[in-house]
Parts: sequence; structure tokens; C-alpha cells
Amino acid sequence: MNNTGLFTAFLTILKRDLTLAYRTRSEVVNPLLFFIIVISLFPLAVSPDPNILRKLAPGVIWVAALLATLLSLDSLFRSDFDDGALDQLLLSVHPTPVLVLAKVLAHWMVTGIPLLLLSPLLAVLLHLPTDAIGVLLATLALGSPVLSLVGAIGVALTVGLRRGGVLLSLLILPLYIPVLIFAANAVGNAAAGLIITGQLYFLAALLVLSLTLAPVAAAAALRISLR
Repeated sequence: MNNTGLFTAFLTILKRDLTLAYRTRSEVVNPLLFFIIVISLFPLAVSPDPNILRKLAPGVIWVAALLATLLSLDSLFRSDFDDGALDQLLLSVHPTPVLVLAKVLAHWMVTGIPLLLLSPLLAVLLHLPTDAIGVLLATLALGSPVLSLVGAIGVALTVGLRRGGVLLSLLILPLYIPVLIFAANAVGNAAAGLIITGQLYFLAALLVLSLTLAPVAAAAALRISLR
């Protein structure tokens, strides 16, 4: 096995998953609609007061983004498990963590990037200050890949279960809490004119840690689930 063959396998899986996502557009659109609907209904349920919405906007946007990501996670390995492609992936001569990373990257490109692009428009709806919108984008750019990477571990553990959605939520949501806290706090501090470097550094550290460990853990979880 050489690096060229591994890179080719990585790109092949990435392209395949993106093509499948394009063909099953409902799985892509549903989390985005959920994200938009939750944030759009929030002013109606709480208050249209700009001052109240401005204070709650960071938490609302991040909770909606977290739940939208969780909603889309089940499809990460499900189709491959159903058609037997997951067994072929585990039997490949290439390192399984690298192939898992390709699938997670495809998931983030399909789910995370659209959320990142939609968030400024919804932030304006919630009267988030202009200076804080850039920080919101930075936190989503650092935090949303962590949601996909950590979520892949839970999906790998529950892929063999017919109704693993509730169990997946119980496994993954506690691990999402640090990302939620520091990301929302960074946006809130930016809106208040406070320092945010500590929160951004922490999110960057979580991203590096997730990139290093999550593919290995997800690959091991897949082998356990398929035994």
C-alpha cells in the first residue's frame, strides 16, 4: 500500500458519499429546514424584543445547529450497513480510520457547510450584532466538524440497531456540551465586546483532538458493531 493509493481511496469514498447525498436530497434538506424553522419560530415563542433576542441568539443558533447535525447523523453509515458496503470498507487494505474520515468529511460538507452559510442570515433575524456574526462563523467552522467527528463514534456504535436514534442521542449529547458551551459563550462575549481568544483556542484544540482520535474510535466501534 502506498500513499497515492490511500489518497485515491479517500477521494473515491468522499466523491461517492457526496454523490449519494445529492441523489437523496431529502436527507440533506431536512436538517437544514429543521435549523431554519427552529430559529424562525423562536422569536414567536419567546419575544420579538430585539434586546432579548440579541442575548439569546448565540445559544439558540448553536442549539439548533447541534440538533440539526444530530438529526442527519444516522445516515452516516446506515446505507452502507444496509447494502453491505460497510463490510467491504472494513475489509479494505487501506487503514479504516482514514476511510471513516472521508465519510465524516462528506457528512460535514453536506450538513456543516450549509449550516455555516445559513447562520449569518438567521443571526440577523435574531438581531445579533454585526461584529458577533464573524465570530459565529468562526465558532461554526471550528465546532461543526467536531460535531460530525464525535457523532461518527456514536453512529458507529449504534449502526447495527434498528431503532438506535434515542440511544445515539444519549451517547452523543453529553459529548457535545463542551462545544456548545464554549461556542455560544464566544459569540455572546463578542456581542458584548469581550475577549474571545480563549474560547476559540479551546474549540481549535477540540477540533485537533477530534481529528486525531475520532476516526480511530469510530473505526473500532464499527468493528465491534459488525461482529
